[in-house]
Amino acid sequence: MKLGITTICPHIFWDGKWWSYEPFVREMNIWAELFEELIMISPLEEGPPPELWVAYSKSERVSVIPYWKNRGHGLLQPKVNASDIPGMLWSLVKSAMKSDAYHLRSPGNISLLASILVPLWAKKASAKYAGAWPTSQGESVSYRVQKRILSSRWFGGPVTVYGKWPNQPSHIKPFFTSIMDTEHIQIAKFACVNKQLHIPLRIIFVGRLSRSKNVHVLIDALSKLHKKNISVDVRVVGDGPELSALKRQTADLQLSDAVAFTGGLAFEDVLPQYEWADVLVLASETEGWPKAIAEAMAFGVACVGSNRGLVPQMLAGGRGLLVEPGDTMELADALRKIAIGDVDFVSMSRKAAQWGQGYSLDELRRALRELLIREWHLTDADLKSLP
Repeated sequence: MKLGITTICPHIFWDGKWWSYEPFVREMNIWAELFEELIMISPLEEGPPPELWVAYSKSERVSVIPYWKNRGHGLLQPKVNASDIPGMLWSLVKSAMKSDAYHLRSPGNISLLASILVPLWAKKASAKYAGAWPTSQGESVSYRVQKRILSSRWFGGPVTVYGKWPNQPSHIKPFFTSIMDTEHIQIAKFACVNKQLHIPLRIIFVGRLSRSKNVHVLIDALSKLHKKNISVDVRVVGDGPELSALKRQTADLQLSDAVAFTGGLAFEDVLPQYEWADVLVLASETEGWPKAIAEAMAFGVACVGSNRGLVPQMLAGGRGLLVEPGDTMELADALRKIAIGDVDFVSMSRKAAQWGQGYSLDELRRALRELLIREWHLTDADLKSLP
């Protein structure tokens, strides 16, 4: 079977291989084990690949039908306007001539169009909604429309979402994601065996440095801890448009000795940061299934997350702490409680690790195969054998 995949992640052909954004590629490598060919309907760019991009492990099974070329750089792509729609429609029509089934990566404008059109010609379709599935205040109209279509009988195919939510149609399937393989899980298990709290408190952020991630709120919270004589050692792992502003804020608050900005790191280089950390803070305005929290939990890191998306379910049962995004005082108080021992750090670490280590690429591979066989009424012979 040949699988068409709609995505906003750009692709580059370089050094005889197809490249894209590392977390996307690591997940798509699983699909490449199941299908003869992955036909990406995506933006196309010229090389060399940006930093933190990787090549597909089975690049020979990947092809690309671009809906635009050389319009942006990496994940920095322009907004879609009306003049782009004919080209996007044509890319979907061309893919229909080659694909036996479709997988839509939502939210995204190309996937919005595909959710309307693909049911006209494809009997086998699925979608992954990678954002927060429950509708939230201030959410864009585009996101609401995509959820409405994917929830409808019109689409009908299985739609995987982060978390289990009430009153959903039967084709909406609770699911998860991961980019940690068995080897990574073993590293995590070893790292968290004797996990203990440090002084100064070791705090980490991992993610894109956009305004909605609220790293500026974390830095303000650190200033309040500093005034209470609670010492911290902080690493901000990631890159993005807020980097310069965050560095200025850190300097203005006289926290430069306590806060280090590592820039963006490859996944293999992020893992040692989890080993080092006591606490991960990810108090974003909105979240679906934040991989950084799941990964940190596998390493026994105590996580402080926003009460948004699936985060409350991930951190339930004493596995972490929740805060209202944007609330500096609440975040500072949560970190203070961990630092002074008002929270049982060892218990939280062990509960987090037990939960986080249950989600790996290998488990994702098994769950995905079972989902497709069940929902698309396939046999093992319809899908390529797993290695």
